[in-house]
Amino acid sequence: MIHLVENKTGKEDFKRYQKLTPKTYKQCVSLAKNLKNRKILHISSTPEGGGVAEILKSQVPIEKCLGLDSRWFYIKAPKKFFEITKEIHNRLQGRKGSLTEREKDFYFKQNKILAVNLRKIIKEYEPDIIVIHDPQPLPAIEALNKKILKILRIHIDLSAPDKAVLKMLRKYILKYDFVVITESKYRPEWLSKNKTIISMPAIDPFTPKNRLMPKIRSENILKEYGINTKKPVIAQVSRFDPWKDQFGTIKAYRMAKKEILDLQLILVGFIETLDDPESLRYYHKIKKYANDDPDIFLFADLKAIKEPSDDPLISAVYTCSDVIIQKSIREGFGIVVTEAMWKKKPVIGGKATGIELQIKDGVNGFLVTNSREAANLIIKLMNNSKLRKKIGKEAYKTVKEKFLMPRLTLDFLRVYKRM
Repeated sequence: MIHLVENKTGKEDFKRYQKLTPKTYKQCVSLAKNLKNRKILHISSTPEGGGVAEILKSQVPIEKCLGLDSRWFYIKAPKKFFEITKEIHNRLQGRKGSLTEREKDFYFKQNKILAVNLRKIIKEYEPDIIVIHDPQPLPAIEALNKKILKILRIHIDLSAPDKAVLKMLRKYILKYDFVVITESKYRPEWLSKNKTIISMPAIDPFTPKNRLMPKIRSENILKEYGINTKKPVIAQVSRFDPWKDQFGTIKAYRMAKKEILDLQLILVGFIETLDDPESLRYYHKIKKYANDDPDIFLFADLKAIKEPSDDPLISAVYTCSDVIIQKSIREGFGIVVTEAMWKKKPVIGGKATGIELQIKDGVNGFLVTNSREAANLIIKLMNNSKLRKKIGKEAYKTVKEKFLMPRLTLDFLRVYKRM
């Protein structure tokens, strides 16, 4: 049920940050000296797709480069388990409703099985620290003994959770030594401030998706899918999910298209996450709503892309788009916003807490509450290339200062040191 994710680590993986973020780089190297050979296990729900996997793909190799013995494991469970945990995720982000007793029982029974497997892993690796990511394996803390430092990393938006579901998880959350959240608003009132660590996510600028791509290559990639890069392009890159509000994005596109007749919209949300069975159902609703519009391009099926992975296509979308939309209703953070900002793109984001942590309205991006506001900004930005460039430049600067992997690594090194 628990499987190791193989991470290839080169000695230069962290050194390349030496010039990009020199101060934080030095702090990480200095702090890591006292943590050399500490054994750390990260446990998440999936090895691919979504922000958590994106972060761990870089965080674990960097920890290894710094001399820590870090490993990343993911869980395998029945489809029903992930359907239930998706409901838990949605309830914690504020969706109304409740879990049935059967659903609760199934969730906790699967976590008991997970705990048995985790004990075997613990016996084999004898870790000093275990980091559990998000609600899927959260109750598995029952498997951990007192000698192990227990860290819970919650990536989702807990600003307005369903009280019943949060209460269901409370006794397990309180057993962790530290709980890492993205924003102070996400801390339940019953969770001690001394146990709470605030750490915002970050991106790795050296991954294929985040590296700067030559414009000509990005244009050639998009042309293969029938996208005319000589015409205006807006895009949203995020899984197909009600919280991401692709319906609202399409509405904004249709409003803006009345003035920008040749406007094109790209929606990328490859369905590859093992822990999100809801995505496919929502994608079909979006596809129906798009109504075969020839200027709306939907990407959901990985088998339909012409490249070995989705990274080149996503990078090309960021590179060629004039404006990036992320009209989320709830957002724990929104790594896709960070990625677009790093590519010097003006981002129009929904007023969700995670996006507000990154965008200062009118300075390095824009915040909206509805499709009309988004449409007006699309029109404004499309008619003002100087404004697009100015906002994009400020966006890049923000990411460089606050949201690159060395800063996230330093946050966790400080938590590890507290053991």
